[in-house]
Amino acid sequence: MRTLIPILIGLLPLQGMAESKKSTKPNIIVIMPDDSGYGNYSCFGNPIIKTPNIDALKKQSLLLTQYHSSARCSPSRAKLMSGRHEFMGGVTDTRRMRERLSLDTITLPQALKTTGYVTGFFGKWHNGKEGPYRPENRGFDESWFHESGSRMVANISHNGKKEKMAGTYATDFFFKKATEWMDVQRKAKTPFFVYLPPKSPHGPFKEDSSDMPNEDYKKFLGTHPNMTVKTAKIYWEVEYIDRRIGEMIKQLEEWGIADDTLFIFIGSDNGASGGQEIHNAGMKGHKGQPYQGGTRVPAFFRWPGGGIKGGSESAALISQMDIMPTLLEITGTPMTDQLKKQVEGRSLVPLLKNPATDWEDDRHLVHHVGGWEPGEAAQSKHARVSIQNKRFTLVNNKNGEELFDLKNDPGETKNVINEYPEVVAQLRAVYDKWWTRMQPGLVNEDAYQPPDHLR
Repeated sequence: MRTLIPILIGLLPLQGMAESKKSTKPNIIVIMPDDSGYGNYSCFGNPIIKTPNIDALKKQSLLLTQYHSSARCSPSRAKLMSGRHEFMGGVTDTRRMRERLSLDTITLPQALKTTGYVTGFFGKWHNGKEGPYRPENRGFDESWFHESGSRMVANISHNGKKEKMAGTYATDFFFKKATEWMDVQRKAKTPFFVYLPPKSPHGPFKEDSSDMPNEDYKKFLGTHPNMTVKTAKIYWEVEYIDRRIGEMIKQLEEWGIADDTLFIFIGSDNGASGGQEIHNAGMKGHKGQPYQGGTRVPAFFRWPGGGIKGGSESAALISQMDIMPTLLEITGTPMTDQLKKQVEGRSLVPLLKNPATDWEDDRHLVHHVGGWEPGEAAQSKHARVSIQNKRFTLVNNKNGEELFDLKNDPGETKNVINEYPEVVAQLRAVYDKWWTRMQPGLVNEDAYQPPDHLR
């Protein structure tokens, strides 16, 4: 696969998009729930859950209908923070020290700080918890880091200082801290970047109510033949995030900065880990699988002051790695030589200006689940992986090699591998080149593995 480097980013705000009345640099908020997937929102057809604020946000935003993250948590977050495929930053797993984003990576907040932004992190990091890998050491001026524990009894780190959070629902806590911090920055008239990835609706979930702030989730029980306590709790948590998003946007409006804030909602870090058995937006697969249901997630961009038209859509093939170059261009952050070598993503600015833009139709995306056993990277080349272009996806999974025509079969129901041999050959060739090019990035494969009793 060829290296994907965006066009050189200029030093001026976007031309052709409205500039803020207060600043040429928009405030930026990125919110990304954990394990929700595509189907756990009412605006995408879920028949049970109600998410009125996210539904309204969708109507006010540009929706990217073919946006792909990664199939699992740490890789998805690494892709967002680095602007490149997660394996290029050493992130091939969610554990065993292989979730750590390599220290030679320039993170998105580190880059934004060079052009005058203050940066805040509130929630789940999962890209390394050892000293130099922690969010407060990766470019965040303010860091409220969910280190471990449950949604009601969590171990929190504030700028490296550990605190115990007991009796407070974690999602409430992080939204509250983010809002308080934004208030300070807007009073100082300093452009800010907020990354708020709540830990919910990620499991585990108990069968009783002891892990929840109340018993309101029980309203979902009995509403569908496939409804379980786990799914009921997931639905409740998604509705709660919806409520907090509505409150945050209302607060931005009261402060008078809503139009000057680029609000990005990425509906999940990966495919759903629950709820997909009721509604999966017509997709196959879920978290941890290389099918569309494992990697395709909702993504909205709301920025009235920047000229983004509400209710618009783009079907361009988009990757999570595109967020970083997009924000660098919008903010006028220079592309240093190191960033030019690092960033694989493509700026979405042309699509933000005109969603109908004919944008990079030759693109290929690799979705590798990773998570192989230590020392088994080489033999895992074709394990749980897919490579797709705008129309086709070639999948290697437990069912063997499969080719799906996403244009005519978005639900990946019919294997057409024997009908398009030239497509299969082309995708295999691109993937082989990508696998070879990616190898130097696997810097965590021989990381020290502490014994179980020390983990």
